[in-house]
Amino acid sequence: MRLHFGVPDATRGPTTLTIGNFDGVHRGHQAMLARLRAAGERLGLPTAVMSFEPHPREFFRPQDAPPRITSLREKVELLEGEGIDDVYLCHFNAGFAAQPPGEFIKRLLAQRLQVRWLLVGDDFRFGARRAGDAALLHAEGTGLGFAVEEQGTVQHGDERISSSLIRETLAAGDMEHAARLLGRPWHLSGRVAHGDKVGRQWGFPTANLYLRHRRVPVSGIFAARLTDAAGRTHAGVASLGMRPSVKSGGVRLLEVHLFDFAGELYGQRVRVQLLHKFRDELAFDDLTALQRQIAADAAQARAYFASLHP
Repeated sequence: MRLHFGVPDATRGPTTLTIGNFDGVHRGHQAMLARLRAAGERLGLPTAVMSFEPHPREFFRPQDAPPRITSLREKVELLEGEGIDDVYLCHFNAGFAAQPPGEFIKRLLAQRLQVRWLLVGDDFRFGARRAGDAALLHAEGTGLGFAVEEQGTVQHGDERISSSLIRETLAAGDMEHAARLLGRPWHLSGRVAHGDKVGRQWGFPTANLYLRHRRVPVSGIFAARLTDAAGRTHAGVASLGMRPSVKSGGVRLLEVHLFDFAGELYGQRVRVQLLHKFRDELAFDDLTALQRQIAADAAQARAYFASLHP
């Protein structure tokens, strides 16, 4: 997959395209990407995704913007896993937001990307004052040489799958429900860093991922599965949050204690799936009480994994 920052003046040739934020790359997004791949195969054209950074809601109302389900890097990796040929990551700023819808269609879609087939969500809006919609794309596309199709709602039971619903589900701590909506367990990824070694002193060494510039939609104590740089998976118990009982410096931290693991992970980029939430973070009066609780959390996580493979 080729990642492009912005849309170049000239691309490799005609393409099929879908447009969206794709936060989470959830089952609704996956349905769109499957249609995109099918169109690309039918037309003999590469597949492309146009997305935005930052998220438009972060640009217009940063104080009210929701936490992301996936980081930018995670989103790109997930799109690559869906078999997409090109991702065009457009910098969303005042100039981009102020484009008249007609200019966006003609200059970006028709001339520079040479779109021949376009898929958008049925609620897609674009351009200055969000004046552009699917009806305008249909009308303009006919004269500019590209077809337009719309993706309707993807349901899970009686629920409409959306990034907003997944954020709400994660915030409620229902990791199993979130996994059903995502099509996979929710995960965080990052590079393992050195910590303060408090857990190691108590017999619970941890792999630490500092989330300095990232807001996440959930916190607490979880059964977790870590995948290391070699693709090996390890079960464990994880803490995600601000560590109210230990000095954290105000930095959000993911700590994972792996069961029956004796290796070193420092410097490796790992993926951590949070499978089941046990409890919220708690503040303890002393470190002895915290140590007892960590042992109890680890025992509960071991019991969780044993229940999966009795």
